[in-house]
Amino acid sequence: MNNPSIPDITLPASDHRRLERLAKVGADQGDVEARYLLSEINRAEVVPDRAARLDSIVTMGSWVTFWFNWGLPRETRQLVYPEDHTSQRTQVPAMSPLGAALVGLKVGSEIPFFTGGRTNVARVESVSRGHPNDVVRGLFSNPMVKGKKLLLDDDDPGPSAA
Repeated sequence: MNNPSIPDITLPASDHRRLERLAKVGADQGDVEARYLLSEINRAEVVPDRAARLDSIVTMGSWVTFWFNWGLPRETRQLVYPEDHTSQRTQVPAMSPLGAALVGLKVGSEIPFFTGGRTNVARVESVSRGHPNDVVRGLFSNPMVKGKKLLLDDDDPGPSAA
């Protein structure tokens, strides 16, 4: 990841409209992150919301796996609007430096961004529209799978001392 260039970004029309309104309000109030987000979305190619190539693009609500140039392990987080941000561990708001950098990137892209007094580089490894653990969560949240009770929903209290 030496000397990264600024990658192209692509946004679905609905994300572009909403992000642009959000960023303009923040930029008018002097918010530096909003100005950065506005500069990013202004250079985006806007495509229809159902464009097939969006499957490999970081869009609002998508889960993105990425890593930084300074050696931290990979992270997977959901890109969210600021008003939907509820978890520092699993989400990244679009109005943050990292969120603004990730929005619209395709898998394999890397982008420099400034935060914490230093320039960082993030590389997108994968993008998913559903949470990475949805299959497991869905299975265990439903005690009936194909008409059969799961073992974890039985009345057996487990082993006991004799």
